[in-house]
Amino acid sequence: MSSSETIEKLAAAIAEEVYIDIANWHLYLNDAHLHIPLAEQFYLLMSDRTPINQQVVTDVLTSIKIKVGGGQREIPLSDLIPKIAQSRLLDILEEFVTNQ
Repeated sequence: MSSSETIEKLAAAIAEEVYIDIANWHLYLNDAHLHIPLAEQFYLLMSDRTPINQQVVTDVLTSIKIKVGGGQREIPLSDLIPKIAQSRLLDILEEFVTNQ
């Protein structure tokens, strides 16, 4: 499988289950167009054989800044994804590594 196909497969898995929470409103990452950039970042880490754990997930999510208010402010993605969805993201990544 090519790297782009692998990224697309990972992005699809992320898109279906990981969301940001704004005022109890769940916006899935595919709707926010964030699933592909997130999959690309995790794919690079997996390609480098970086062990994927909760700290790595937190670090990646913290490094991605989301512009809000028309760009007036940037918020780390880690602040927008609830812990339960971050845990599910880790599960998805672990399953993905196991199945590769």
